[in-house]
Amino acid sequence: MSGTIQLLSDTLAAAKAEGRAALIAYLPAGFPTVDGGIAAVRAALDGGADVVEVGLPHSDPVLDGPVIQTADDIALRGGVRIADVLRTVREAYEATGKPILVMTYWNPVDRYGVERFTAELAQAGGAGCILPDLPVQESALWREHADKHGLATVFVVAPSSREERLAKITAAGSGFVYAASLMGVTGTRASVGAQAQDLVERTRATGSPLPVCVGLGVSDAAQAAEVAGFADGVIVGSAFVKRMLDAPDEAAGVEAVRALAGELAEGVRRRA
Repeated sequence: MSGTIQLLSDTLAAAKAEGRAALIAYLPAGFPTVDGGIAAVRAALDGGADVVEVGLPHSDPVLDGPVIQTADDIALRGGVRIADVLRTVREAYEATGKPILVMTYWNPVDRYGVERFTAELAQAGGAGCILPDLPVQESALWREHADKHGLATVFVVAPSSREERLAKITAAGSGFVYAASLMGVTGTRASVGAQAQDLVERTRATGSPLPVCVGLGVSDAAQAAEVAGFADGVIVGSAFVKRMLDAPDEAAGVEAVRALAGELAEGVRRRA
């Protein structure tokens, strides 16, 4: 099974053709258990998400706020391994046929082996990887193997990214560009704000054909509608994880994820 970057591109294009932004959900693998995490990913997709990012839990997640750090800690204490992340991708993809990406820091991939990781991710039906801490100028080895296996390489841009850097990132990346709506860590915010819209416009001004999807801070349907008014995709993570953390048990957490996906899917269709 080759990588499914084409499925990712087609999914984002189909949402655009419907006159809406795509809904991209983030959930960590192994949380609250490996099986529970797989059920949650499937619930997000069944509930209305177009794409899911499966997080590879890390002991030092520099981009992630307290909610995702808590979930990562639960997953790591439960003994989650890269094999479990790949199993999550495989089972979610086989069950739904929708694009599944892995979001990971660079260190675990480097230690596992780039060739091995890309080959196994493609074999699992993965669409690609989001690598928030891999500098573009150090990404040649990764991109070589990702391209060989038909995987997308999604880089993150931030409000602090200058025009020259935005041009380099959009030229090197594939699948879509992840626009971090603000400086800081993940977490829900009262307002996503004008900074995100400015970053989307500056990223598009590079002339890149890649869709620009906005993450960090979106937590409800109203915010999803606001971001859908200017972005190609709306990325939601902490709000899903919080619903699971707040649930009385695993089954209730999975249903809470399904319900939130439905609310957010309605939001991206409503737009501001």
